[in-house]
Amino acid sequence: MNARHVWTIAKKDLRGVKSERTIVLAILLQVFIAMFSSFLVVGLTSLYDPAALGEQGGGLAIGYAGADSPLAGLLEEPGGFTVYPMNLSEAVAALKERQLSAVVYVPDTPPDAEGPVKVTLYTIKNDIQGAVASAGLKDAFEAYEEELRDVRSGRLAAVPVDLAVPESEGGQTFFLFVYGLLIPLLLFLPAIISASLVIDFVTEEYGAQTLETLLSTPVTFVECFWGKVLAAWILVPLQAGAWLLLLAVNGIFIENAFAVLALVSAASLALILLGGVTALHYRERTAAQFVYSTALVAVILAALAVPGNPGHLLVLLSAGAAGPWEYMMVAASVLGAVVLALLAGRYARAMGNRARG
Repeated sequence: MNARHVWTIAKKDLRGVKSERTIVLAILLQVFIAMFSSFLVVGLTSLYDPAALGEQGGGLAIGYAGADSPLAGLLEEPGGFTVYPMNLSEAVAALKERQLSAVVYVPDTPPDAEGPVKVTLYTIKNDIQGAVASAGLKDAFEAYEEELRDVRSGRLAAVPVDLAVPESEGGQTFFLFVYGLLIPLLLFLPAIISASLVIDFVTEEYGAQTLETLLSTPVTFVECFWGKVLAAWILVPLQAGAWLLLLAVNGIFIENAFAVLALVSAASLALILLGGVTALHYRERTAAQFVYSTALVAVILAALAVPGNPGHLLVLLSAGAAGPWEYMMVAASVLGAVVLALLAGRYARAMGNRARG
């Protein structure tokens, strides 16, 4: 196989990518998101977990109904809610008209009663404002619970054991969202796009009937196949590297960048080979894209069911929590991609022999 011929085919297809407005816009959109990732992450994190807003949920109007209790004072603490005492029916009616974000009902159960004090929270289902209010009310409810526990502590038959739990440093939700969801999604997205791109590269040659013309040159069928695979694959580490750089500029640092790029490159090569073989088999864009999309869903679900899957490895590597086993899994992923490349090469050679016959 002549590497120069492979690179010539890859350059031809890369030049064609510039005319594909959909692909160019997808890449520009990713770059735009990465440039403002620190700003966007705040909004996305608040959607992922409204509690991440912290005290920003303060100032919301809350209806308070029922018996007087220390909970009303806890709700009105500085940075808390604006509380409106009213009866329950009026409060619920105001909630339905969205004049209130939530309604808290406290029964007249004495704090030292034998039974539990059942506080009821009313919110509008699937409402963002209600979700934010619920997250903000959590601290007040926990503080009220502690007061009730203190009142009833005399009933304890044994002395509780104090646990030395380290204090939280905060930002846990941000960390989980960024490293557990956002980064795997962003780094694997170019791989999925490139795998779909190689199908277009291959099927266009069949659809435009330019394959015979191409094979009349010194370029062989196998070299043509690998040129198209290279054109699709080379975009992945470039995009992933740009992601890592732009995330770092926004203050989100990725550990083990080389291992992360190696893992993403190996996974993307496997997906691109899957798309390339599918295109060779069906030779028609619509059928190949449909089969590839269906197979992609099955592959992703199967991969997520396996411990130590690429997504899990990527989280551990990017967060700096990887050990020797994780590095061995990265090496195994690279080796697996090489084996798939050998098998795909054999299939391309067989298809080339059939085309000549």
